[in-house]
Amino acid sequence: MIYLILLLVFGLIMIIMAFTAIHHKNLQVAVIASGIISLLASVVYVFLAAPDVAITEASIGSALTVVIFFYVLNKIRRSNDQE
Repeated sequence: MIYLILLLVFGLIMIIMAFTAIHHKNLQVAVIASGIISLLASVVYVFLAAPDVAITEASIGSALTVVIFFYVLNKIRRSNDQE
C-alpha cells in the first residue's frame, strides 16, 4: 500500500515538473525540472523491480543530459556575448 502511495506522489511530482519545464521562462529552471523528472523516473523503476533501467535512467537521464544542456546553454551565452 505504501508503494502505491509513493508511486502516486512521485507521478504527481513528475507531472508538476513537466508543466514547470514546459512553461517556465528561465531555461535553467526548465533543465533542472527535466532532471528531476528523470531522477524520479529512476526511483519509480526501482519500485517496479527494474534496477538496470533505473541505473541507466539515473546516469543518462538525470546526470548526463542535464550536464550537456547546461554546457550548451553556457556555450550559447558565450557566443551571444562575443557578438
